[in-house]
Amino acid sequence: MNPQEVLKRHRTVAVVGASKDPTKWAHIVPKYLKEHGYKIIPVNPTATEILGEKAYPNILEIPHEIEVVNVFRPSEEVPKIAQEVIKRKRERGDVKVLWLQLGIRAPPEVKQQLEQEGITLIEDTCMMETHKQMTSQTQ
Repeated sequence: MNPQEVLKRHRTVAVVGASKDPTKWAHIVPKYLKEHGYKIIPVNPTATEILGEKAYPNILEIPHEIEVVNVFRPSEEVPKIAQEVIKRKRERGDVKVLWLQLGIRAPPEVKQQLEQEGITLIEDTCMMETHKQMTSQTQ
């Protein structure tokens, strides 16, 4: 599944590393997505609310369905986040996509694990820019 297909098919996005700081991309991108009809679920262990939405300390504690996990954390944290995604998929069956923002990549062993679990991986790609490109092509 390519990035455009992900954005067309899936509307519920958990944002790992979501920020309260309106100058950071980890705030700007989820705000943009929310303004364009996506359900945003912030994941930040130091926040209780971001963008008017309840924030959760990790994806395993989110009670609602998650389709996409969008990551704004350093590449070094991707293996740990991927393990949470895999655990959640096994327990709840809901996560379809792990999306790593610009500059964030997964190591080969993580890519292999995600593929084995049937989880689509998109890396080094901005969700907001992909959405902007997609919507400008349809207008």
